[in-house]
Amino acid sequence: MDNIVDVIRTIATTREIPEDVLFESIQAALVTAFKKNFGSNRVARIEFDRETGEIQVYSRYRVVEKVIQPENEISLEDAKEIDVMYELDDVVERRESPEDFGRISAMAAKQVVVQRIREAERSSIYEEFKARENELIYAQIQRISNRVVYFNLGKAEATLPPKEQIPGERYRVGARFRCYIAQVKEETKAPEIVLSRTHPGLIRRLFELEIPEINDGEVLIRSIAREAGSRTKISVFSRSEDLDPVGACVGPKGTRVASIVDELGGEKIDIVEYTDDDAQYIVNALSPAKVTRVDFLTEKNVRVVVPDYQLSLAIGKEGQNARLAAKLTGFKIDIVSESALEEEE
Repeated sequence: MDNIVDVIRTIATTREIPEDVLFESIQAALVTAFKKNFGSNRVARIEFDRETGEIQVYSRYRVVEKVIQPENEISLEDAKEIDVMYELDDVVERRESPEDFGRISAMAAKQVVVQRIREAERSSIYEEFKARENELIYAQIQRISNRVVYFNLGKAEATLPPKEQIPGERYRVGARFRCYIAQVKEETKAPEIVLSRTHPGLIRRLFELEIPEINDGEVLIRSIAREAGSRTKISVFSRSEDLDPVGACVGPKGTRVASIVDELGGEKIDIVEYTDDDAQYIVNALSPAKVTRVDFLTEKNVRVVVPDYQLSLAIGKEGQNARLAAKLTGFKIDIVSESALEEEE
């Protein structure tokens, strides 16, 4: 146990583990090691000098009239030979010097230190990535197993489960992707870090990354509706009347939004302007379709009338345009053509 105190203090400093945690853990481990090697029924107290590293072992015996368990009991007669002040049910301590305990204690201390280092590293990794939850990370694929893609994050490994993968996207070992850190959970062996390529948050972070006006707070994102791998609608608005929020996001000749589309493997992105005028917001959300008028049937239910030739565009393939517009605005949208409305009336 030479220099054990110096070793503990060095580890405490370099690994950022409180000294008290290490000392107390080692002390508890020494008691366990003593009982394991010299009798499970033994009751012991360990003194660990935090200055010199010296270890003292004391066996504890309860004073009884008649000894039944000699490992932890002592007769009143024997106790009074040690000190006449002892009475029944008092505890007598005897200093022990068991053979091989020096070696055993060194092993126990080493095991505790190694365990605490692992726990500290695991905790550190968890806290680091928990703080980065809902952020982007650019990482390399390490392996693929049972359709789960594993990314190397340096200190840790993260998973991209099938449900978080963009449909049709190809993944290969060594390839790099920007992913959204969807969830970080503390587990026994190592933190579980779940990435996503389908989360709407990925869109938000990519726009913040690529659009300076969003990153600076001049343009704000109001809402995102996404069907990953196919299409996304995002509504934005500007703090300044002099700044076109949609134009800022599209960029010169569409270069800004094009880089995001490329990152998503060709996923279509509709950028629309948010407004407090609900009717106009719904019209914007149904873009690129043209709308004749918006009728509010209830607080959150609307009927949108479109020219006959715009009906299929407004609804979209398999209802996607209408579905995304409804999700974006928070309204239930019923789309009808002008001719169908005339027939109803």
